[in-house]
Amino acid sequence: MGSSEHAKGVFYSLLAGFMWSVLAIALKVSLHGFSSESIVWIRFIVAFIFLLAILIYLKRPLFKLFRKPPLHLVVASAALGLNYYGFMKGVELTTPAIAQVFIQLGPVLFALAGIILFREKIQGLQVLGFSLALLGLGLFYWENFREMSNPKSFTVGVIWTVVAAIAWAIYAIYQKRLANLHSTNQLNLFIYAFCALIFTPFINVHEFSGISFPMWILVVFLGLNTLIAYGAIALAFRHLEANKVSVIVTLNPVVTFIIMYFLEVFNVQWIKPEHFSVATIVGASLALAGAIIVILFSKKREY
Repeated sequence: MGSSEHAKGVFYSLLAGFMWSVLAIALKVSLHGFSSESIVWIRFIVAFIFLLAILIYLKRPLFKLFRKPPLHLVVASAALGLNYYGFMKGVELTTPAIAQVFIQLGPVLFALAGIILFREKIQGLQVLGFSLALLGLGLFYWENFREMSNPKSFTVGVIWTVVAAIAWAIYAIYQKRLANLHSTNQLNLFIYAFCALIFTPFINVHEFSGISFPMWILVVFLGLNTLIAYGAIALAFRHLEANKVSVIVTLNPVVTFIIMYFLEVFNVQWIKPEHFSVATIVGASLALAGAIIVILFSKKREY
């Protein structure tokens, strides 16, 4: 692999990681105007509209998979919908940084799936990675639990985020299989439409009246974030090994922590600041280090 290809892969990985880093913060701010259900619907419907427009412009097939969608695609769609909603509830009930750390269980569980489903021999370093991740998440949870004014709500938020991570692992397994048979854009178009349809009955139409122009900009960004991040990931995999891409993306909570720190330094009023103790930072670092070790030493496999 040439240096140019490697540089492109790193760039696209960093772009996806950055988009997901700011996503949690944007989701928290959007709660000022919308409910969690409406926000999830917005993300899917805006992503669907923009992707549909792009495919029409490129004169690509549109609704090929809509006629008779494979069962695996329906399961993957439902899993991603649950992932979006679970993560949204996690952000709502905890904080952007906390949700970002716990959602990293997704890639770890994806690696674990290979061991369970395909009976792969687990490596010593993978055991170390799993142990570090669990230890770090435990410490991170306990330190934040102690400092929360509403620990019960915090725990529910963490549970929702863990559910989101499990759902993402399920989505990733099925998406990996489907990507070998169908166009990524075709798959995403169906997934966005399916999830938007599922969440439509739960939106509150009154929330869309009288919202400010900046909030509308934020609404569009939430949808575009999905398109840009997943598009960048697809390009990154073309130019860089999958495990390297995953490691770079897994570091995105670090950027979220840094952004939240500076928002506190500048005393912004539109989002509640986060306070990070030494134990919290150590816990998050152990969790991320464990996740990276698991990803690096997972076998390359075709699901």
